[in-house]
Amino acid sequence: MQLNEEKRQQLGAIGWRDDILPEVVSGQAIVRVIAQHRNGYRVHDGATESPAQPAPRFLRRGGDASERPAVGDFVIVDPSSPLLIRDVLPRRSVLSRAAAGERYQRQVIATNIDTVFVVMGLDGDFNPRRVERYLTLIQGSGARPLIVLTKSDKVDNAAALAMAADLREVAAGGAEVYAVNAKDRTSIVPLLAWLKHGDTAVLVGSSGAGKSTLTNTLLGIERQATASVRDHDSRGRHTTTHRALIMLPSGGCLIDTPGMRELKLSGDEDLGSAGFADIEALALQCRFGDCAHRSEPGCAVRAALETGALDAERWQNFLKLRGELAATSDTLEAQLKRKAQARVANKALNKRLTEKYSGR
Repeated sequence: MQLNEEKRQQLGAIGWRDDILPEVVSGQAIVRVIAQHRNGYRVHDGATESPAQPAPRFLRRGGDASERPAVGDFVIVDPSSPLLIRDVLPRRSVLSRAAAGERYQRQVIATNIDTVFVVMGLDGDFNPRRVERYLTLIQGSGARPLIVLTKSDKVDNAAALAMAADLREVAAGGAEVYAVNAKDRTSIVPLLAWLKHGDTAVLVGSSGAGKSTLTNTLLGIERQATASVRDHDSRGRHTTTHRALIMLPSGGCLIDTPGMRELKLSGDEDLGSAGFADIEALALQCRFGDCAHRSEPGCAVRAALETGALDAERWQNFLKLRGELAATSDTLEAQLKRKAQARVANKALNKRLTEKYSGR
């Protein structure tokens, strides 16, 4: 269905970007999920916010949790009270991570996003290795990363510039870096270029990094709860308790998320595309194709480490991330194998029962 200008503006307010709207049955509507709680969802059609519940098929035991409605999704709802989420429309981007625990399960953080703001404080929260992990996670999401260094008022200008330069080196041209005072409206003006009408960004970072403070300043009101951080490590409490999509005065949408204590890779990431292409290129220069980069002669990686051309901490983080990806892949493969074996066993059981009770 072709959108008229009024409908385009209304849906654009919640981040819809296409001129065509999928056909729906009379009475149904297309809305966006703006919050998820234990007892249901909140959705918005660009004019009105409403409560909603998922259709029973989304709650089936053993179903893929990543296919359930998530914050950022555009969904088709039936006109019940509360609204009933009937279908999830195709996602243009998905930011996800592996859920905590031994069993592999993908956890969706946000969908239909254009930019991921990686928020980190210029205090004890500053950690380039953590940024590498975020950039690796974002790489396969379909969204672009942007690094936002908050609390520029807590350090002198020279220190802020030096830390920003460190992260530009980490990002290797894959993400822009901004140092801001999240409490100062003027300081965050450059971020508005990614928050125009129809744009959607999501905030990720540790508790106490300044995500909620940044959200409040972008809104111009104190909507999100904030709290002070601990003096000894600059870490904060979880003041944001659930993911929420907020419409901004600039016309864009912003998804605020709780601080992430654990950030497990989903298994789909490509380290070469996530800022480690130089390390993979170095490995190709080793004398032996199966070089383990320990004590083999002609190892280009060891040579770069010895000369300082390759940072030792960055190399160790690369190894850690590569190991996690391999472990996640093995876990997923084993889980899929168990499911396949269970299906075969169930099929055989059903066949035996059918033969037994059919009199054969």
